[in-house]
Amino acid sequence: VRFLKRSVAELKPVNAQGEYYLTDIVGAAVREGVEVRPYLLRRAELALGANGREELSALEEIRRKELVKKFMEGGVTFEDPNGVYLEEDVTIGQDCFIGAGVKLRGKTAVGKGSRIEGPALIVDTNIGENNQIKANCVIESSTIGNECAVGPFAHLRPGSILESEVKIGNFVETKAVKLGAGAKASHLSYLGDAEIGPKTNIGAGTIICNYDGVNKHRTTIGEGVFVGSNSTLVSPVNIGAGSFVAAASAITEDVPAGALAIGRARQVVKTDWVAKNKREKKG
Repeated sequence: VRFLKRSVAELKPVNAQGEYYLTDIVGAAVREGVEVRPYLLRRAELALGANGREELSALEEIRRKELVKKFMEGGVTFEDPNGVYLEEDVTIGQDCFIGAGVKLRGKTAVGKGSRIEGPALIVDTNIGENNQIKANCVIESSTIGNECAVGPFAHLRPGSILESEVKIGNFVETKAVKLGAGAKASHLSYLGDAEIGPKTNIGAGTIICNYDGVNKHRTTIGEGVFVGSNSTLVSPVNIGAGSFVAAASAITEDVPAGALAIGRARQVVKTDWVAKNKREKKG
């Protein structure tokens, strides 16, 4: 042991590649008269090196297969064990389902009973228990509670926090937003720099305008709010608990609790306008 410690410390990168070769220790042992004997590895891949990208990729594949095997032995189901990408710090709970094409990177943790359909990219995210992550989602540096549904085609950007039983639907993007328990944003919305109360419903096409061209601003939406479809919430704005925002509204001022807010132009209908306009053009 003393010889090995000393020999490793004395290694020099005296070669064309400028690399440290552990095999130089064998030559040092022979020169010093230290006994050298062969050792038969049970797994030849443990002695493989990475002298190029192809060899590095082969080593990564070996390690991924080891991780997949470990998780399968712990009760995880992989739809396609050869079609997933796992990094070293990933953890997956018992009775999870991981679909084909799923990539779990960084310190991602998946709680027991959760289902992640592929393809999906999840990075540095804590996913609780019994969640359903549908196909084609991208989730980064976020926290998902228990029994949530996300996707398909959802994008949770850094700082997104979903408490229990939250629903994020198709083509919804979130960033630095917290959604309370039971909140829903089911379709085609952007939610950024906001806190959304429990059991609040965000209608399809709703956008939080959090950026004024210079600074980011926050929006607060209380508990049990109904935000109608195609609404625009111009930050900073506060929407009180139990209030109702009419569809197609542009909200620029605070809304008291329990109030109805309507921010749109009055509809004007001009009868027979089309026929009159055509006659004027012909004349």
